[in-house]
Amino acid sequence: MRVAVGADHAGFPLKDQVIELLKKEGHAVLDLGTHNTDPVDYPDYAQAVGEAVVKGEAQLGILLCGSGVGSSIAANKVPGIRAALCHDVFSARQSREDDDANVLCLGPRVIGPSLADDLIRTFLAARFSKTERHQRRLEKVIKMETRLTG
Repeated sequence: MRVAVGADHAGFPLKDQVIELLKKEGHAVLDLGTHNTDPVDYPDYAQAVGEAVVKGEAQLGILLCGSGVGSSIAANKVPGIRAALCHDVFSARQSREDDDANVLCLGPRVIGPSLADDLIRTFLAARFSKTERHQRRLEKVIKMETRLTG
């Protein structure tokens, strides 16, 4: 699977570890920056990762910013993106199985490197269940997004 990865300056210290893990697990990586700890704006990277996923350049995305909140908010503005902020394994699995999330947002200032690895493995291994109730809810989310974005 090809995974787009983006980070702001606060997420950068974890980015290399994330990329190494993805490659070790057999995934291709689309590294969309940033490439150092110079201050940058998380919306730029959220947009880049979101657009890569929507355009099919990657199947899933991972975003890293201080708390993960900002990148989650920004990524969810990209039509077609369902970004999930996850700081526990249950949410990482459930976001894919029940909500068909396609971008995982992590906050390196909130979680440690070991938990980040667990969350990434869990998120990537999970699949949308396609059960009737979850499919119905996802269709409502998509209709809402389409109606509001034109």
